[in-house]
Amino acid sequence: MKKQQQRTLSGAVLSALAIVIGASAAQPTEAKEWQALVGTQSRDLGSQALAYLPDDLWIHTNDTVRWILGSTEIHTVTFLTPGQIRTPLFGPTFGVHVGCPGTTPDGASYDGTTCVNSGVMGTFDNIVGPRTYTVKFPVAGNFKLVCLVHFDMTGSVHVLNPSEPLPYDQTFYNREALTDGAAIVADASTLTVQGLSEDADGGPWIKVTAGVGEIMTLSGGGSQTAALNRFMRDVVVIPVGGTVEWTNLDPSTPHTVTFGTEPPDPRMPSGNVRPTSDGARQGVITSATDSINSGLLTLAFQDRPNLAQSALGNTRFRVTFNTQGTFHYICALHDNLGMKGTVIVH
Repeated sequence: MKKQQQRTLSGAVLSALAIVIGASAAQPTEAKEWQALVGTQSRDLGSQALAYLPDDLWIHTNDTVRWILGSTEIHTVTFLTPGQIRTPLFGPTFGVHVGCPGTTPDGASYDGTTCVNSGVMGTFDNIVGPRTYTVKFPVAGNFKLVCLVHFDMTGSVHVLNPSEPLPYDQTFYNREALTDGAAIVADASTLTVQGLSEDADGGPWIKVTAGVGEIMTLSGGGSQTAALNRFMRDVVVIPVGGTVEWTNLDPSTPHTVTFGTEPPDPRMPSGNVRPTSDGARQGVITSATDSINSGLLTLAFQDRPNLAQSALGNTRFRVTFNTQGTFHYICALHDNLGMKGTVIVH
């Protein structure tokens, strides 16, 4: 993925709130525009709040909500129709997004009968999407907001008739966005301890945690994920013939372990990767020029009542190094956030 300009937590939030204040003053009284953030992050980009901030909004009919991207990580603003299948953003061709299907123009109306989707917000390889996206709500109802990139990132919009009072104002939502975003980023940062503890618990291989996360809810309006997009031991040293095992400890966010040339579609393992008898994936590096890709390391989607039980996911990847050298690797999904590591073989 192409390297993107770093954005700090404070810079992203303050810029977004400056837009909020300027836009709020210009809105007509009969139909108001509300603002909210989509994601935020730490200064080093590693700790991500995969969240709508706030995740619970109350507005009147014919009001609009403008969501402002507050992170380097990509997201979508998507409203599906009741019962519609929530499919991943990318279809058979990686980088070509499917949407709901497709994208809808900025300022589209949502009444529950036709899906509305921003498409990629931000920059992903050759896709440059909007950094803000506005939806108008012409009818009363309670509507679910989802991200097609992150499946445990949801929110709610409650649309009331004009005769009903609104419980909160824009100042309240601004404050909630700041405090909730900071809380999620802080939670993500503390997950380093969990990853390092797992790495140090022994076993036949050198262990490296490939990302840590936790799913939470702050207001009851939706779910958020605190994601630490880092390899916990970013440099490990092993002897020739040694093996390193990477494990993704994030219950929601996938990662890859990718050496050498990044494949056009990193979701599937490269041809030199094989499954092991215990459900992990295994590869061997015999040359400094070898390329190898784990494919997505991720848990299966969570089981839900009255649906078929999901199979186990693939969360572990092992590589045996049969030659000396310094081998750099990345997460092909999050290298733009600084998720990189090195194995030194002596």
